[in-house]
Amino acid sequence: MVKHTMGETCVPIHPQRVITLSSCTLGNVLALGVKPIGTTNEVYVEGNSLSSINGETEGIKLLGLSQPNLEATLLLKPDLIIGVDWFKPIYPLLSKIAPTVLGEIDYISWQKHLSLVAESLGKEDIEKALWERYYQRIEQLKQALGTRYQGKKISFVTVGRGEIYIDSKNSFPGSIISAALLQRPVAQNLDSTYGAFPISLEELQKADGDILFVTTFSKTGNEFLAKKQQEPLWKTLKAVQENHVYYVDYMAWAGTNMLATDVVIDDLFKYLVNTP
Repeated sequence: MVKHTMGETCVPIHPQRVITLSSCTLGNVLALGVKPIGTTNEVYVEGNSLSSINGETEGIKLLGLSQPNLEATLLLKPDLIIGVDWFKPIYPLLSKIAPTVLGEIDYISWQKHLSLVAESLGKEDIEKALWERYYQRIEQLKQALGTRYQGKKISFVTVGRGEIYIDSKNSFPGSIISAALLQRPVAQNLDSTYGAFPISLEELQKADGDILFVTTFSKTGNEFLAKKQQEPLWKTLKAVQENHVYYVDYMAWAGTNMLATDVVIDDLFKYLVNTP
C-alpha cells in the first residue's frame, strides 16, 4: 500500500508496464532504472517532447502533452500509473485502467516526488544510492570550483511567452546552485511561493550577475529572447558585456527530477569550471 495525495493504493511488487504522467515523474522513473512504456510530457520541445532527456526515451509512447489519451493508455495495458496531482480530476478513470499513484509536485518539492516514485516502484535502495551520488557530485563540483567564484553572483532566468522569470533560491536549479555554495544576486537570493517570479523589462537588472544562465521554452520564447537581446537594456547587463551568458536546456533546468540534476551539474562544470 502506497499513501499519496488521493489516498492509498495497492501497487504490484515488481511492476513491469509502468506509465508516467509528467516529465518530472518520467525523469525520476528513468533515474531509478525503470523504463516506462508510455508517458505524458507537458512541454513541447522542437517537435519532439521527449528529445532532451539524454536519449533515454526511445521506444516510450507519448500519450499526450497535458492530458493523457485515456484510450491509448488503456491499450498499453499498464500495471502501474504514476504521476502528479495535476491529474486529480481524471484519477477515477485512471484507477479503472491500473493502480494509480499521484504525488504532490511543484518546483520546490521535487525531492518528495522522487521518494514517492521510489516507494511505488520498490526502488528505495536505488533512491538512496542516487542521493549518495548526487551529493558526491556536488562535493566534486565544489572542490573543482575552489574559490574562483567567491564574491561572484550566479543568475538564472527563464524566458517564456513574452515574459522573463527569475528562479529563486528554493527552485529546482536554485537548490543545486545553493548546494554548490554558489551565490545568487540579491534580487534572486530569496525563496518564493512557486520557486520563480516574473520581472518586467524595466526590472531587467534583477536578472544580472557575474554569470547569467538563460533558458527558454516554446518557439515564442525563443523569438521573445532574440528581440530582447537587441534592446539597449539587455546590452547593459554585466554578464552580457563580459560575454558570460550561457544558454542551457529548459527540460533539464526545469526538470524537477533526479535525472535532470546530472545535466544541471554537468552544465555547472562545463561553464564554471571548464570554460576559460
